[in-house]
Amino acid sequence: MTADSAVLAPELRAAPASEDSSLAWLVSDVLTITKRNLIAFTRVPEFLFFNSVQPIMFVLLFRYVFGGAIAISGPLGMYLKHHYVNYLMPGIFVQTVGFGAVSTSIGLAEDLQKGLIERFRALPMARSAVLAGRTMADFVRNIFVFVLMVAVGYAVGFRVQTNVGGFLAGAALVLAFAFTLSWGFAAIGLSAPNSETAQVMSFPILFPLIFASPAFVPVQDMPGWLQAFATRQPFGPVVEATRALMFGGPTATYVEQAVAWCGGLLVVLVPLAVWRYRRAGRSG
Repeated sequence: MTADSAVLAPELRAAPASEDSSLAWLVSDVLTITKRNLIAFTRVPEFLFFNSVQPIMFVLLFRYVFGGAIAISGPLGMYLKHHYVNYLMPGIFVQTVGFGAVSTSIGLAEDLQKGLIERFRALPMARSAVLAGRTMADFVRNIFVFVLMVAVGYAVGFRVQTNVGGFLAGAALVLAFAFTLSWGFAAIGLSAPNSETAQVMSFPILFPLIFASPAFVPVQDMPGWLQAFATRQPFGPVVEATRALMFGGPTATYVEQAVAWCGGLLVVLVPLAVWRYRRAGRSG
């Protein structure tokens, strides 16, 4: 019996007889697949280590190399108390979960390549559990990485200027955005022939969205045509909303836009990922 079969073995059971038992079956399957993926993370500690090193390097690079050359002035500088690290960290939080979402595409592409997706489809389990379990496991991993980034940020001078409620609301928004992105990259992973291609397909999407956003520099310092893009793509409102929740300033509009982006993207990306999963299973 394989490791995956051992994890999933308790779920082999007869079809549910009612809607209540169907829901219980779905929840049980999702939790089982989530557990399977979390166990896989712990068995490859190098993955968690290097997945954490990259955002730490970004923090140190922008804080100590670029931070002295980037001035935050005007009303925003007042809210941030003129510290670039306070401007930087909300962008780092969003960037970290953005790059972390790539692991969803890589993991699903690897499972597809190894034939695990076909094995899952052969088991008496809810088919949506494979995707939901993967995205939930990545959500848990993102919580760990987010807490780590807060600790690193605090060590280099990051300080929340609002209150605990504002910080927790910002954290919840970042993690909700991470969950949303995971569904999009799940569709990419199921469209790729292997994990290497999934990674190559993912980064050209992420780079312009992350770096052409207010994550690292104020939008008003960008060329006019780039400002229009930076403020109308999903990363922009999420970064600005997180920054406003943690440091003050105009908040409601950014939060409304960020929540709308998360909800709208989920409406599109979840059915797309499920559709790709069904096609991947039939074409395997």
